[in-house]
Amino acid sequence: MTNLRFAMAMLVVTCLLVDPAWAGSPTDQAREYTDQVLKVLGDRGLTPQDRRAAVRKLALEVFDVGETAKRALGRHWRGRTPAEREEFTAIFAEILEGTYVSKIDRYGGEQIVYTAETIDGDYASVKARILRKGGAEVPVEARMLRRGDRWQIYDIVIENISLVSNYRSQFNQIIRSSSFADLVRRLKEKRDELEIVGPPGQTPGT
Repeated sequence: MTNLRFAMAMLVVTCLLVDPAWAGSPTDQAREYTDQVLKVLGDRGLTPQDRRAAVRKLALEVFDVGETAKRALGRHWRGRTPAEREEFTAIFAEILEGTYVSKIDRYGGEQIVYTAETIDGDYASVKARILRKGGAEVPVEARMLRRGDRWQIYDIVIENISLVSNYRSQFNQIIRSSSFADLVRRLKEKRDELEIVGPPGQTPGT
């Protein structure tokens, strides 16, 4: 499963999966999220930088990156100091953000069909199918956590592969073969790579 597939699915989920039927929040709030993201993506008068900044702001409201980071680190989270947890979460958030936002120009108007919903206390799962051009269907599941009066996404499952589990497997392998410090070093390098990648047609670093 490629990072591109996850990034595109996260983008589509942000645009379309915030639905009042399961969100447990006011309908106007759900519609505002959806309408704002779709408006940004459809506004070709915005520069790529402005479009990415706007989607980044909305994504931060929809995704619970702190919870995603904690679950991605898995059992290694317990042994970390508060400072280590804070640093890891910040770097991980920047990587997710950079990977996610850099793909927004590839959104091609995919549609989504909801297939199932479950709510268990403060947790919820919404399953759907993303309908791509050409007729292909991609099963997707958004795993949610209630935060106050709204739901936030902490994991995306694409074709039975979890974003959190995918990262956790990679992180665990690095820590076991090397160290947590080495994982942080590698994540910083990845973050820096994402920061120098410009929009299509732009030379990195310009």
